[in-house]
Amino acid sequence: MTVGTTSRESAPAAGSPRRLSAGWGASGAPSLAEHRLTYPAASTPRGRPDGRVIDTVERAGLRGRGGGGFPTGTKMRAVAARPGPSVVVANGSEGEPTSGKDKTLLTRAPHLVLDGLLLAAAGVGATRAVVAVERGTDALDAVRRAVAERVAAGEAEPVVQVVETPRHFVAGEETALVRLINGGEARPTLTPPRPFERGVHGRPTMVGNVETYAHLSMIMRWGSAWFRGMGTDDEPGTALLTVSGGVHRPGVFEVPLGTPLAGVIDAAGGPSGGVAAVLLGGYYGTWISGDAARYAALAGASLQPLGASVGCGVVLVLPHDACGLAETARVLRWMAGETAGQCGPCVHGLAAVAGAMTALADGRGGSAAVAQLHRWSRQIEGRGACRFPDGAVRLLRSALDVFGDDVGRHVLGPCHLASRPARLPIPADGGPWR
Repeated sequence: MTVGTTSRESAPAAGSPRRLSAGWGASGAPSLAEHRLTYPAASTPRGRPDGRVIDTVERAGLRGRGGGGFPTGTKMRAVAARPGPSVVVANGSEGEPTSGKDKTLLTRAPHLVLDGLLLAAAGVGATRAVVAVERGTDALDAVRRAVAERVAAGEAEPVVQVVETPRHFVAGEETALVRLINGGEARPTLTPPRPFERGVHGRPTMVGNVETYAHLSMIMRWGSAWFRGMGTDDEPGTALLTVSGGVHRPGVFEVPLGTPLAGVIDAAGGPSGGVAAVLLGGYYGTWISGDAARYAALAGASLQPLGASVGCGVVLVLPHDACGLAETARVLRWMAGETAGQCGPCVHGLAAVAGAMTALADGRGGSAAVAQLHRWSRQIEGRGACRFPDGAVRLLRSALDVFGDDVGRHVLGPCHLASRPARLPIPADGGPWR
């Protein structure tokens, strides 16, 4: 992806999708001074909480970019309305194995995220700000350097705390993150209360994805109308996508919401082995068929009828020479091992569906495995201590649907693609939960 710059007097070009990525260099993060050449400082609100920030974000229609798509202005207003000092948390704990957009953003433009975090702090009246980043990553080093620069320049109010998160899928769930910041393990907690009611050390807490804060900083620079100049009426703006799998040029791309999915795949060099299916939203997401991918767009109106969403911005192309059932079985086995160990649907349910899906993929489960998968998915859904098992069930059901013809063949015996190399990444053991 080529990278350009913008002047201090002008916003990134309205017709260009390169907004967050406009200041990205070939590698590494720009200094604070270099950052300001591309992204001039937004006017700092006075007074806490400052309703002007929330009003502007609401008019812009910004939605969270971490997967849930919740309106950011609504979340901010809920935190600001609670009594007492509040906390803002930038969630860069990217536990999704197929996603790299948050790490890329934090590595290449950490000051953009910090700008948004501090503006959000002023907006909701926060006296504490936290950035959570996965341990052992270049992103963590980049954020620490950027925070140190802010402190030296006197531009960190409140001072930003950097928290290392463990390498677990659910460590980035908002209640798990709050629990970690409070000194516990990064495992989800039962709700209510939600963090906006009582989060970090009992304070009202806004937890938002790092990309969301980066967009917020741009909105406060250039205005809500500018932000709405791209995307759709219901889902304005751009989004960072991690495009991988069977494409010629995998990577992180910034595109306007509403962009045809086929165009996103073309931007990544096009498919390298046809498009059997596309995984949207990562391992917490949904498979859609290759035929559906030809006509789908990155917008709710287009994806909801397919049972899919943009989610955390993952677009993974499965080529024709890969077995979707075998790939899903591998993912389910990994997800079963990622359970926080706090409820039966995760500890026992995910292990059961992973075993049945593996038997089906290996051609030894027969029709009994299919019946078990449908029955167990109904029993698991909605009964976990968090939404992790629901995500696994969503992935499973979409696989049984999209690869329905393959299901019939696997019931009769082994798959002819069984010897093909695996396509979906499976991380190593995540280690300690703290």
